Amino acid sequence: MTRERAFPPVTDERTRLLILGSLPGRRSLDARQYYANPGNRFWALVGMVIAVDLRALPYPARLEALRAHRIGLWDVIAAAERQGSLDSAIRNPEPRDLAAMAATLPGLTTIAFNGVKAASIGLRQLGAAAARYRTLTLLSSSGACAVPAEVKQADWLRLRACLP
Repeated sequence: MTRERAFPPVTDERTRLLILGSLPGRRSLDARQYYANPGNRFWALVGMVIAVDLRALPYPARLEALRAHRIGLWDVIAAAERQGSLDSAIRNPEPRDLAAMAATLPGLTTIAFNGVKAASIGLRQLGAAAARYRTLTLLSSSGACAVPAEVKQADWLRLRACLP
């Protein structure tokens, strides 16, 4: 089993909404890009929230579009052992200092977790600091989350209320 390391955060001083995943999957790690697996609906879902076709943009432009809409992106796990890409296969996770990172974002109002695994780890990391933010647990954007597309879309559209 290999030890996988997550990516640095995609944030800046304007970040108002921080979306947190668990740990990038194998395709994302290989591509060195968040949500590189075409079966993951992340870019389509966030694009729907901000009314931008993020899937049509090259990766650097996707990240800039997130920042322009005051959306940050990161993972709750810094490193872990995992065979494959499923969250259920994560072993020996190394957590992030999520509360310290959130404190560096002066405009942060909302932390959204991309799936139950990210939420269970992230809320523990935040501890008492969670009370400072609106927190949302979203249905996972992963293709492994077998929920009808319209249900997943409606769930992610809740993020619109968190943006200026």
